[in-house]
Amino acid sequence: MLIKKWEKLPQNMQNEAVRPYYEKLRKKNFSLFWKRCFDFFVSGIMLILFLPLFLVLALAIKIDSKGPVFFRQERVTQYGRMFRIFKFRTMVDNADKIGSQVTVNNDARVTRVGKFIRKCRLDEVSQLIDVWRGTMSFVGTRPEVPKYVDRYSDEMLATLLLPAGVTSEASIRFKNEDELLNGTENADDAYVNVVLPQKMEYNLQSLKKYGFFRDIGTMFKTVFAVLKR
Repeated sequence: MLIKKWEKLPQNMQNEAVRPYYEKLRKKNFSLFWKRCFDFFVSGIMLILFLPLFLVLALAIKIDSKGPVFFRQERVTQYGRMFRIFKFRTMVDNADKIGSQVTVNNDARVTRVGKFIRKCRLDEVSQLIDVWRGTMSFVGTRPEVPKYVDRYSDEMLATLLLPAGVTSEASIRFKNEDELLNGTENADDAYVNVVLPQKMEYNLQSLKKYGFFRDIGTMFKTVFAVLKR
């Protein structure tokens, strides 16, 4: 997870808005090394412990509706690399092809089992696979679909200096994001023009204050937020 040399970054990330974040993170390479070690070993242990839960969720999803157990969608992670995320499917099959790529409150595409899984945030447990593989980290900017990343400002591209994350300060504060988009005429436009810029403010602040133990604190805050919900 060590930060690449400046000249090795994708061309669009080599801009002056990204440089201050880059310079700060380059000084944290030792901490980033331990971040990756933590991600690899802890996600591996959790995958073993959560195997029974994975089996129960898989069975419930298959019984409830037609389609695969996992929702695999292209997302963007560190340095703009594409990967296919693992999420337990909570919507009807091919939901991303019959509606917006963001979910609104009371979205008709969400299945019966999916409502329960989303409420408990269990759809994201399967992202332990992505953390173990290294395409994601426990803490970092949530991975967006390419069409939203294409709308990033020069400064927002700084969030791609690190792998995408399962949780973040922005994820905690916008845990009811679907409610914010409810009732909007165009959910995609509302997300890009209103919600995304607000989330990115928190993501960029987290980059400025990055620290391994700060990440651990964010993980605990996430657990408390889910339990409170």
